[in-house]
Amino acid sequence: MKYMIKSKILAILCVSLLTLSTTAHPSSWFNDKDLTLTGVYYYPEHWDENQWERDFKKMHELGFEFTHFAEFAWAQLEPEEGRYDFAWLDRAVALAAKYDLKVIMCTSTATPPVWMSRKYPEILLKNEDGTVLDHGARQHASFASPLYRELSYKMIEKLAQHYGNDPRIIGWQLDNEPAVQFDYNPKAELAFRDFLRAKYNNDIQLLNNAWGTAFWSESYSSFDEITLPKRVQMFMNHHQILDYRRFAAMQTNDFLNEQCLLIKKYAKNQWVTTNYIPNYDEGHIGGSPALDFQSYTRYMVYGDNEGIGRRGYRVGNPLRIAWANDFFRPIQGTYGVMELQPGQVNWGSINPQPLPGAVRLWMWSVFAGGSDFICTYRYRQPLYGTEQYHYGIVGTDGVTVTPGGKEYETFIKEIRELRKHYAPREAKPADYLARRTAILFNPENSWSIERQKQNRTWDTFAHIEKYYRTLKSFGAPVDFISEAKNLSDYPVVIAPAYQLADKELVDKWISYVKNGGNLILTCRTAQKDRYGRLPEAPFGSMITPLTGNEMNFYDLLLPEDPGTVVMNGKEYAWNTWGEILNPPADAQIWATYKNEFYAGSPAVTFRKLGKGTITYVGVDSHNGALEKDILKKLYAQLNIPVMDLPYGVTMEYRNGLGIVLNYSDQPYAFNLPKGAKALIGTTNIPTAGVLVFSM
Repeated sequence: MKYMIKSKILAILCVSLLTLSTTAHPSSWFNDKDLTLTGVYYYPEHWDENQWERDFKKMHELGFEFTHFAEFAWAQLEPEEGRYDFAWLDRAVALAAKYDLKVIMCTSTATPPVWMSRKYPEILLKNEDGTVLDHGARQHASFASPLYRELSYKMIEKLAQHYGNDPRIIGWQLDNEPAVQFDYNPKAELAFRDFLRAKYNNDIQLLNNAWGTAFWSESYSSFDEITLPKRVQMFMNHHQILDYRRFAAMQTNDFLNEQCLLIKKYAKNQWVTTNYIPNYDEGHIGGSPALDFQSYTRYMVYGDNEGIGRRGYRVGNPLRIAWANDFFRPIQGTYGVMELQPGQVNWGSINPQPLPGAVRLWMWSVFAGGSDFICTYRYRQPLYGTEQYHYGIVGTDGVTVTPGGKEYETFIKEIRELRKHYAPREAKPADYLARRTAILFNPENSWSIERQKQNRTWDTFAHIEKYYRTLKSFGAPVDFISEAKNLSDYPVVIAPAYQLADKELVDKWISYVKNGGNLILTCRTAQKDRYGRLPEAPFGSMITPLTGNEMNFYDLLLPEDPGTVVMNGKEYAWNTWGEILNPPADAQIWATYKNEFYAGSPAVTFRKLGKGTITYVGVDSHNGALEKDILKKLYAQLNIPVMDLPYGVTMEYRNGLGIVLNYSDQPYAFNLPKGAKALIGTTNIPTAGVLVFSM
């Protein structure tokens, strides 16, 4: 099987640049009446076969509905090149089916067997410092290696031929937590050159212009002179790095897409997905269009992810699951969570026990966002290997249910009880839908900004979070969307720090606003073109036809000497980025700078344009208080009703149910809507507590 990069590169590139798929449709793979399915990872190859039946029986008794096989089993599936052994897996599938457990089958490509590494060392991934990875861990093969892909596809095709028509298999997971590789394998360099030839129509001068290679005598006369950029090298051409990151994301996307297409040749009634880690800035999530939907992995408590209050580190960040839900769901209209933490993990800086109730809280958080299934890693705690200290549903004796396992059992019972009250997808409350908001996201903006932050304290994702956190406090349904999405589906759209733009995008924004949309743009937006170049025009002028603003200049302050912005008599500190604006006569000035030599100059403007509005926030505040007050003022002006939930409390609606989640360190008293009835929990919701009510 040939690795056809040249014939596919442009199509895959287009998908990669969009990042988030434009397809959004209700899933046909799941039954609404189930609300959500619950499953658990199992590794038959890790355990004595005499224990398998006991384990599957216990899974069934706990209420699990599916399990998950062969994620890291390539050495067992193909012990020698070309010799396949599925007999052991057949026996495991049969035993799982005996206890009413469906199976997710995996492609095992994250763990190539040792015979491959020794016979074909050219398939190994090479780090930027020259280190060649080797057998003994996982994910050590290069996606850019044509030979590695060929060997992968041969194994996957055999697996798909064997299980593609098996009704006991509900779906497939590709690879494991596929990430973007910054790979310096010689084949990666050749593939990068092919990528550039295709992108620049085999015209090296087009590349020179795009990369600004006249600067510092960087010009190329041939694509063969181009090497992979050394990201650690000081002042490396950031236009080149921008293209390299696009290429690296495309490599992952293409590998997954080819796997999926192979499986679909044989599996007509089984879905295909993968389990991304929600590293939103890598640029590959949603970039493999053959997948039926996207799934993610989420861990909440591992020492570095503090929540609210003294014990918040045992509960986790209240936005962590919500953000993933709102990012993955809009891509194709449904999503699943393939790995959700069952208890203590082994790989964090500090690995505490979750607060009692927290594991159940996370499951309800996933459900609230609209997931069709929730799966946990793993059923049994391993006795050997890197993840020995990683909790399972049962402990090291293989039979004793862990605290997290008991919370899974509780959640499963609660879902089964709710199924008895199932009603078809009821309309969500009108005030909830009225505040539906989209956040426009493209990872390339963060790639560009992070190479030239201009202020060491700038954090692109912290900037986005200031708006997202406010929206969740409003009780607003939020979708992270790509530029290809129809903006008119949303009454309000926010594009935070959207640095890379072009006329086509700005025209789309203008059309959205003139036709009744309400757009919020923030500082650093549309300052560069898609290649990362500054236009030969006044700074920031690409969006002047929309905002009406001219930018006099921007300022950056020391964190120990912040500036102040004033809005409606209230003061807000800032230092990371501030744009001094010159608005048009038809704009309202909502906030001004209080100090420095530009005191009194506008920082935030609001303008009506056609049937809609454009709000421009030219400053990034310290703690998000300014951003929250701006959104409050805007939504009030638009007559959009909002809630005022404290940080740590979120609320969502799905399947005719309201779900309220409390990640805060204080009990929260929730007022049920008129006519609503509490089904799970009480209106006085404790820390790590959940309230589910009927509408």
